[in-house]
Amino acid sequence: MAAAVKTLFVDPSRCIGCRSCEAACRECDSHKGESMVMVDFMDRDLSVATQPTVCMHCQDPVAPCAQVCPVLAILITPDGVVQMAEPSRCIGCRNCVYACPFGVPKFDTQARLMKKCNLCYDRTSQGVQPYCSQVCPTHALWYGDYEEFANSRVGHPANLTAFGEQSVRTRVYFVLPDETQKLDISALLDEASAQQRAGARPREEAWVL
Repeated sequence: MAAAVKTLFVDPSRCIGCRSCEAACRECDSHKGESMVMVDFMDRDLSVATQPTVCMHCQDPVAPCAQVCPVLAILITPDGVVQMAEPSRCIGCRNCVYACPFGVPKFDTQARLMKKCNLCYDRTSQGVQPYCSQVCPTHALWYGDYEEFANSRVGHPANLTAFGEQSVRTRVYFVLPDETQKLDISALLDEASAQQRAGARPREEAWVL
């Protein structure tokens, strides 16, 4: 019986914006000093909500970034981890940056190299969890398999994202709130209007000085 595939689960509802994941990612031996995790602020004017962004390691279609690379610089491991561009092959064309549906690959202009999360492959291939999930104090980044998640965590893990008519299935899961009953917005608006009419008071004239 094949072992369950362990992967990363990203739960924005737990993210507190501490950036521990970014600090830990800088310690990775494959890109020491740089973080391949980005903590994004949703809307600083209106909200304190944050979200860690990592490579989703697309499986179907298989890694659009790798498909458009003309020099095969982006390799995919047998277990589906999409690697960062190989420095000796990357020609800096940036096709991968434009092809990624999640906007993950970053182009280092000085190094002329595409960089992104490779799921700490030097660690995960040896059965050790990634640095980012190891240090996350709220488990917004969590490493394990689907069954472990379902038995120990709250939320609905999804790995299928629709972009219009195109859908992408990923190795990494994005955690959504538990599914709720579909809301009928029109009915809710009618109900609110009826309540307003029932409790309406005579309109007062504005004071005139």
